[in-house]
Amino acid sequence: MPQVFRPRANALAWTVLIIAAALLVVAVCLAAHYFSSPYYSGVDRTPPQPVPFSHKHHVGELGLDCRYCHTSVEDSSFAGVPESEVCMTCHSQLWTNARLLAPVRDSLKNDRPLRWQRVHDLPDYVHFDHSAHVNHGVPCQACHGRVDEMPLTTQKKTLFMQFCLDCHRNPAPHLRPPDAVFEIGWQPAGVPSEARQRYGERLMARYHTPTTERLTDCSLCHQ
Repeated sequence: MPQVFRPRANALAWTVLIIAAALLVVAVCLAAHYFSSPYYSGVDRTPPQPVPFSHKHHVGELGLDCRYCHTSVEDSSFAGVPESEVCMTCHSQLWTNARLLAPVRDSLKNDRPLRWQRVHDLPDYVHFDHSAHVNHGVPCQACHGRVDEMPLTTQKKTLFMQFCLDCHRNPAPHLRPPDAVFEIGWQPAGVPSEARQRYGERLMARYHTPTTERLTDCSLCHQ
């Protein structure tokens, strides 16, 4: 019976298999790197806005409360975006002719809302309720980071499902009393770091926070 394969066929087959396995490993590594990279997660993303609003100036330097602009954050799933009238409450008296604020003045004059770009944009299949979080002691800072240090609003958390689950499995270290939820950089006075967990657990009881089993139920966020 004539020989079908040459003697080198085995070596060629092993070479092909090794190259294919190596390519598979490289593909997996590249995929893992991509899906954990800021390019995919959006971390450090600063989308262009119609007006370069500075939280660092308004919150960090002037001490403006989050609720002054995000008026529905305590009552609605949506935190709310300030209308031009809110901006012009101050800027009808301050920086009245600043070129950077021309879009705000035009918006009010023409009764056309500014088109702000979302910085934290969750998928449509995820239900997130701002009021449910802030009314149970979860501070803005937990998801939005230190906005008081941001000249331009930048995404600082991945907002991946794992990010949410890590907090839902153990919310205690993140919780604050009601009067501190909107205070950037707040720390519990007289509570050492090793007692932060117990302090948060007492707040969970105060807020009647659901059990972690309920907090990690799929239907809670995917309704």
